[in-house]
Amino acid sequence: MLILFNKPYRVLSQFRDPDGRATLGDFIDLPGVYAAGRLDFDSEGLMLLTDDGRLQARITQPRNKTRKTYWVQVEGEPSAEQLAELTRGVHLKDGPARAAAARRIDAPDGLWERNPPIRYRKNVRDSWIEIVLTEGRNRQVRRMTAAVGLPTLRLIRYSIGDWTLGDLQPGEWREVKAPKFA
Repeated sequence: MLILFNKPYRVLSQFRDPDGRATLGDFIDLPGVYAAGRLDFDSEGLMLLTDDGRLQARITQPRNKTRKTYWVQVEGEPSAEQLAELTRGVHLKDGPARAAAARRIDAPDGLWERNPPIRYRKNVRDSWIEIVLTEGRNRQVRRMTAAVGLPTLRLIRYSIGDWTLGDLQPGEWREVKAPKFA
């Protein structure tokens, strides 16, 4: 079984929380499924859940270099040099990190409102970039954009491998056909 889930903002990527915060269990009531990877509490977007340990490992193991695409609303206007720096690599406290691709995009069509909305500043423009990673470290996208002078305001994971959010709204999920591995 493979579940595509649009994780809302301020929901934990686990099924229980002793502090009472919203979790995956508030949206998905299926026994035996586990998250194939994580998404920060402050981030939104696609998560995959499965009951297949081999599939979970295939998706999450760094050696498989599964591509993950993020839509990132940043403070400021990205320059060509800042985007190039993301793909060349930046130095983070836990080592170098580089995007497989980074480009400026228009605000995504049909994007839902976030609750609460991002903070707007009258004198500071914001814009959107698309970043593709083949690894995933804790808060990596946010740390990378900050390293090039583009603080992240909103972060949405759009795709993992060939799976995308499609028309899923926050809190919605659907089951899709899981791939079979030899």
